[in-house]
Formats: sequence, structure tokens, C-alpha cells
Amino acid sequence: MNTKLNKSDWILLALLYGATTILNGIDYYRSENKLIEYIIDLPLDTVSSIILILIFLYFIIPRYLINAKKYTTFFFISLAVLTTIGCLDRLVGFVTAGRSWSDFPNFLLFLQAGLYDATDMIGFPLGILLIKKFYEGQTQFLKVEKQQKENELKLLRSQIDPHFLFNNLNTLDSLIDTDSEKAKEYINRLSLIYRYLIQTKDSEVMELSKEIQFAENYIFLIKTRFEYDYDFEVIKNVSLKDSFIPTGAIQTLLENVVKHNKPDGQQPIQASITIDENRLTVVNTKSNFKVKNDSLGTGLDNLKTRYQLLSDQEISIINTDHNFKVSIPIIKLSE
Repeated sequence: MNTKLNKSDWILLALLYGATTILNGIDYYRSENKLIEYIIDLPLDTVSSIILILIFLYFIIPRYLINAKKYTTFFFISLAVLTTIGCLDRLVGFVTAGRSWSDFPNFLLFLQAGLYDATDMIGFPLGILLIKKFYEGQTQFLKVEKQQKENELKLLRSQIDPHFLFNNLNTLDSLIDTDSEKAKEYINRLSLIYRYLIQTKDSEVMELSKEIQFAENYIFLIKTRFEYDYDFEVIKNVSLKDSFIPTGAIQTLLENVVKHNKPDGQQPIQASITIDENRLTVVNTKSNFKVKNDSLGTGLDNLKTRYQLLSDQEISIINTDHNFKVSIPIIKLSE
């Protein structure tokens, strides 16, 4: 927490001390105090209080609380400073009131009275300032945390695109030589996908309906690339209205199916995308072939991290001998 006073702090103190001076002046008038007490005591109370606030904010709190956490030392130094300033203020008040030195209290009572005066002078304004500083610190922390999350999300999103481009350029290169018409369709679908990626590159979440449209184009690329090795199905059990998921989440899940499952040439890999009320689930059959992890992809770890940054919900992964199931929460922004 930054304890140094800024412009708004000084304005707040000016308002507090202005109101306090008026109230003390009324109290002095009712008590029929002398003019010298108005001239000396009221300004002195304000100056003493400001001095105490500066000592606490610039020296005692930073050195013994924030940096060192020396609570015992903080207590005794605070006690000493408050008592010293309070006794000086009370001594001046005793003199300006024109009282006889024979009425001066004993030493212990004088120290007690000085400590009381000092805590009375500083308690309310210092408390208000510390609350204000705490609120400003929390606001700044949340702002920095939000910016950090946005930067991390953009970084995670950017890590997907190179892997996607690498695979599809290889596929397109092969199609141009073997099937020019299909290559044209492939380019058209690929352009739709890249247009979508460009339009959503800075978006943290996207409408589920648009992600499904993206998925259908993406599935076309997969089926063109691998022909009959993969069979995909999209099942919509509910309306897609007002439903959102992290941008590119379906692409990650589909890439995961292809990346980790190599068909045996007899049965295709069966995969389904099922949309329910609160979750989107991708289930695929598993092949018997062991596929090495692709270092260019960020996969499910990427998606897990993005959900941690976006919400308090988590993805679910169930891995059995025959099936692999990933379920991701659907985000309802309207709630």
C-alpha cells in the first residue's frame, strides 16, 4: 500500500480539518475561552494532527508495518510519538489558558492526558486516510490483475494459430497437386476460418453459435485432410442463444482428437460434439496407436489455463480405455 499523500488526500484533510476547526470553535465559544486560545490552540491542534499523520504515513507505518512487520516495535514507537506530541499540545493549551502552575497535574496524569489528546487528534483523520488508501490500493491491484489476465489470454490465443497454420498449409500443398477443385473449396473454408480468427483475435469469449459455425468449417478441413479416418457429429440439445465459450475452445478440442488418435485403417475415430444446458462435451473413441505429443500445440493445458483466467469453473476430463471425454462449461454472460 502506498502511504504517501496525494492531491486528493490533502483535499480530504482540508475538509476534515475545516469542519473540525468550526466545531472546536463553537465548543470554545460555549466554554468562554480566551481569544489567545482561539489564535494558538485551534491552529496548533491542526498542525499537531498533520505532523502526527505525516510521521505515521511516511515513517512508522512503512518502516515497521509494511516492510518489516515489527508489530511490537510499531506499538511502542507509536505510543511514544503520540504521547510526546500530545503532551506538547496540552502544555501549550495549559499556558494559553492562563492557569496557575500549581494546578499542573502530576507527571503520570499529564502523560495520560497527552496520549488521550493525541489519539483524539489523529484517530479519525488517519483512519479515514488509511481506508481511502486501502480502497485505492485494491482498485489498482484489481486493475493490474485484469490487465495481466487480458495479456495472458491474448498470449494463449496467439499460441494456437502457428500450429493451425502449419498443418493446413501442408494439406493444401498436397491438394493442389491431386484435386484442384477440392483445393479451391479447401481454400474457401480456410479463408472463412482465418477471417473468423482475425475478427476474434482480441476476444476472450465468443457466442457459441459462431464457434459452432467455425467448428463446422474446421471439421470440413479435417475430413478433407484425413478423408474417412474421422467421423464427427454435432448434437444441439438446447438453444445456443446467450451462450458463450472461450474463443477457439472448440478448435482446441477438435485438434486434440486428431492429434492424439491415429486410425487403424478399419474403423474411423468417432467424435461427437454435444451441447447441453450448461456444458459442451466432446467425446471421441481412442485408437490403439500411441501418438507422440506435438510440441507445437498447447492443447488442453492451454484451455484449462484460459478457464482459470475467465471464470471459477473448470473443464472436466475423463479418460477411459476406449473413450476420451472433455466437457467445458458454457458461460452465460446474461446472468
